[in-house]
Amino acid sequence: MKKPKVLLIGWDAADWQTIWPCIKKGYMPALKSIMDRGVYGNMATLNPSFSPMLWTTVATGKTPDKHGVLGFLEVMSNQKGIRETTSASRKTRALWNIFHNQGLKSNLVGWWPSFPAEPINGVVVSDHFHKNQKSREKIKPLKTGIIHPKSYEKTLENLRFFSDEFTTSHLLPFIPNAKKIDFKNEKHFKKFSTFLNMLSENCTVHNVFTNLIRTTEWDFTAVYYDLIDHIGHTFMEFYPPKMKNVNDLDYEIFNQMVDHAYRFQDMMLARTLELIDDDTTIIIMSDHGFESGAKRRIEKVNYFVEAALDHRQFGMFVAAGPNLKSNEKVFGLGLVDVAPTILDIFDLPVGEDMDGSVATDIFIKPKPKNTIPSWDLVKGDFGELDKSMKFDQISSQEAINQMVELGYIEKPSGNLAMDIKQTYCDKRFNLSKVYIGKGDLLKAKEILLDLVKEEHPIDTTPYYLELVFLSINEKNINDSEKYLKILKKAKSRFSFNTFFIEVSILKLKGEYEKAISLLNSHVQKFPSDYAYYQMGQYYRHIDKFPEARKAFENAIEINGNKAKYWVSLGEVHFQLEEFEDAANEALIAIELVRNFADAHYLLGMALEKLGDTENSKTAFLTAKYLLKKDSKKIDHAVENIETQISLESKQNFQNSPTKDAIIVVSGLPRSGTSLMMQMLNNSGCKVLIDKERIADESNPKGYFEYKPVMNLMNDNSWLHKAKSKAVKIVAPLLKFLDQKHRYKVVFMQRDIDEIMVSQSKMLKRDHETLSLSLKEGLESILSEVKRWENSNPGVQILIVDYNVLIDNPESQIPKIVEFLDLDLDTAKMSNAIDASLYRNRLKKKQPN
Repeated sequence: MKKPKVLLIGWDAADWQTIWPCIKKGYMPALKSIMDRGVYGNMATLNPSFSPMLWTTVATGKTPDKHGVLGFLEVMSNQKGIRETTSASRKTRALWNIFHNQGLKSNLVGWWPSFPAEPINGVVVSDHFHKNQKSREKIKPLKTGIIHPKSYEKTLENLRFFSDEFTTSHLLPFIPNAKKIDFKNEKHFKKFSTFLNMLSENCTVHNVFTNLIRTTEWDFTAVYYDLIDHIGHTFMEFYPPKMKNVNDLDYEIFNQMVDHAYRFQDMMLARTLELIDDDTTIIIMSDHGFESGAKRRIEKVNYFVEAALDHRQFGMFVAAGPNLKSNEKVFGLGLVDVAPTILDIFDLPVGEDMDGSVATDIFIKPKPKNTIPSWDLVKGDFGELDKSMKFDQISSQEAINQMVELGYIEKPSGNLAMDIKQTYCDKRFNLSKVYIGKGDLLKAKEILLDLVKEEHPIDTTPYYLELVFLSINEKNINDSEKYLKILKKAKSRFSFNTFFIEVSILKLKGEYEKAISLLNSHVQKFPSDYAYYQMGQYYRHIDKFPEARKAFENAIEINGNKAKYWVSLGEVHFQLEEFEDAANEALIAIELVRNFADAHYLLGMALEKLGDTENSKTAFLTAKYLLKKDSKKIDHAVENIETQISLESKQNFQNSPTKDAIIVVSGLPRSGTSLMMQMLNNSGCKVLIDKERIADESNPKGYFEYKPVMNLMNDNSWLHKAKSKAVKIVAPLLKFLDQKHRYKVVFMQRDIDEIMVSQSKMLKRDHETLSLSLKEGLESILSEVKRWENSNPGVQILIVDYNVLIDNPESQIPKIVEFLDLDLDTAKMSNAIDASLYRNRLKKKQPN
């Protein structure tokens, strides 16, 4: 068997929404040939989608909080300036370090960031090598750290291609109408010169890359191209179809730039394929996508790092090689999965501290799991930088200017102290967003609360904006309104809209109808997938599931690439008992984001209802694994399935998961809950009561209540006292039960009109004047209980009809005893029923 070889090609911002039309036009035959003999699919990005952070995640399998690269700029170690982020910021080992340790040889070309070049076994041509190449006569000598080993400098210097070396024949394929460019027009001149620089840089990267894979021995080679991303930021506004604010002449000149950038990238790929054999595994991928449709930005906005506004959640992934499936679409890949997958190809263990996992779905024959606690803990030579070396003399002002122009960063102020402070704050802010993406909201909030203490001229508006979102997530109304008030008063250089914040606060206050009304008005003028998604969530809260379904469908019609939209739609279908639809939507979400725990959980719930217990269990276990934290809800779901499987196979299931369940007697007020508590108490069932509320005319035999129940919405910490006991909890409070416990709910059902009459007599009010809205409210509570049951696998409910129980207790008591699975005295249960207390029976109208 041949030794593995892997070629990793990074196309920054490449997007399937642009690739597929190019393939149909015949512009990308090389990429299509790899897809035909390999696998392809989406590649989920991370937040924030800043390229140095993302490409370092690709190389390490770790999120930025672990690898340490947190933005485009960093402060020099001598505190005397700022510069582009360097490889010195990375605090964990990358693939090439691991390969160096394992005796493998790697080439690295243009990776962002890779300066200073690490002294690995192989050749590193860092991202500083090809930047800002305008003229061969004006090029500066290479400085220390740009290339390793130094012996390659002379050879590779000669492979650089410069902006002033392009001829008309080079440029016309990109701009067929180049003769219409008005070079006296500042916009035309600037865009044309920017394009020349982009093209020359990528030609240089390609020249060096193809030279190295052709002339050196290597096991792993990685190359990074930024052409598609840079072309997108500069020319996507001119991409067809023409947008209304685009000048006709500008459109005519530049409308083919994006397509031909992809076409040229494919031409470079075609040359690459000529230099490798079929035994080499080739991977082409992007770190995020790029907006090309109606959501494109026409005008620049002043909003933090505005380039990220152009990015889409999903990039692309294509791979082919030995043991890879052929012509097959794969799903759910993320940036963190790339490094573990490449390690697996080389039969090397995956670090357990990596955030990703091996993409087993791409392989014909996946290998057994192979892990190591952490490659960072392994002793030995990993070809790493000497931390004592200083590279502060390297600072590319032209590179920083280019990032400003593309919208990656704000223009430095020129005040050294201020720029250093701003860079520090930006990195901390990015780290907070990484933590938010990972669900570690406490760490994120700690950073943000520290950042808002910064004084002018640091603009703290972005930090307050994130604090509002976190407070909304925490359901903290006071903090949400406090931070919103600060935002509205802030004098900021940033542009932002508080509309969705205000709508979300309305939700927190329970004003769902008002929030929906505002969103409805908004989407009439500005149709938005996020607005429709929010509407769907609010409709769910008021149990308007058909309306919620329509809202989620509208969101998906605008943007079908959001996994959470599909899960929300599936959850609505589940509530509507449309279980096949729920399962299908869960699968679509998993196709988009493989590691989405909520999607796997929904799939498990739907499959359970459809009777597919084995696959349901697999889905629940997958959700539990992906969640990486304890979830009693999932534990209960798995226990339920295991019980069901054992019953299906007629095994003797010894340890019932519900043996310590809390018995809850529930129903609407005046539905017979006190009667049921008395029956259980008489039968020998343990009850949790305090006798503080004495018997009266309404309940002559007592209320059987426990006072802490009244404050359940604020404090449910006492529930452990109710294990294996019965406690009375009225229906509206059921949703506040702690999901870590199991519950067997005996739910008393009684005619709504009888309940209203009984309540009016208890309150000494005329029941004839009771409003229709009260009746609707009571019916809504019953619907909410059904939804609560469906959403909580730790809950079992037995409906007991109060009317039938009074008239025919012999038909109901055996069902109650069987449900509770307790040894109860049925005679004493029956004796507790006093039909004379059924004083509010309504006479039913006889049918004509």
